[in-house]
Amino acid sequence: MDGIINSEIMIIILAAGIRLATPYLLAALGEMFVQRSGVYNLGVEGIMMMGAFSGFYATLQLGSPLLGIAVSLVVGALMGLLMALVSVTFKAEQGISGIGLYMFGWGLSGLLFRLYVGGITSVEGLKAVKVPLLSSIPFLGPVLFDHNGLVYTAFLLVPVTGFILFKSSWGLNVRAVGNKPEAADTLGVSVVLIRYQCLIVGGMLAALAGAFLTIGQANMYADNITAGRGFIAIALVYFGRWSPWGILLGSLLFSLADSFQSMVQVLGINFPYELAVVLPYMVTIIALAISYGRVWAPAALGKPFQRGTRG
Repeated sequence: MDGIINSEIMIIILAAGIRLATPYLLAALGEMFVQRSGVYNLGVEGIMMMGAFSGFYATLQLGSPLLGIAVSLVVGALMGLLMALVSVTFKAEQGISGIGLYMFGWGLSGLLFRLYVGGITSVEGLKAVKVPLLSSIPFLGPVLFDHNGLVYTAFLLVPVTGFILFKSSWGLNVRAVGNKPEAADTLGVSVVLIRYQCLIVGGMLAALAGAFLTIGQANMYADNITAGRGFIAIALVYFGRWSPWGILLGSLLFSLADSFQSMVQVLGINFPYELAVVLPYMVTIIALAISYGRVWAPAALGKPFQRGTRG
């Protein structure tokens, strides 16, 4: 009996870990493209907040989570475009402009929520979709193949983004712009256009990560629902060495630790509560410390490009 109970608990923890990895994966994969192009966007958290509210509010008004996702993608693209305008066209200091975008998204989403919703309101979010046959596999079925569409999307994006970044001509241009923008410009690659495209893509994925929190997980909106996930996603890009597979590993490490600490509280597992709460953050700090000194950031990361000058 103990073995059965332990197996059931393990399934719950692992399945929750897969689900909790989704917002980190989506936001970090988007930020990976941004940083690969030579820009770092500290406004990911603000974009996630706007995506969370816009996805929730559109679902509330239109009655369709899919339309909520579509609206959040548009909002994310606009937020990415705003960051591109400030940091690429106006060449503002990227750290400051990113923090400004975070504060803008955080403040505006909260304001709109108070004006147009006003209190805790639930919506009918995305339903879990069991994958035929695969969901029936003992142990692995309920862990991997019993989630909503955004969870599957996030994990499918790992090989897709890997192919785009390392096997496509556009991905080659992105990496060239992030490492040697002056050389890329000499070869006819538009540095400005590539960085605009990456920031828009990054904004869309960050907003989708926010929408997952409201219509794919909580089915409601609340202040600070992102809870720092945007900043953790940025850290995961560094931990993952700007690679989708490394980001996947980092996301799973953090989410499984987070899932474990949640289950400690819910299921009353015999484990120190205080240690469980800080465990996800300890895992992140240790992982970043281990990877320090063995990462190779894009050479032009954080450096505005000026045609006719180096970097």
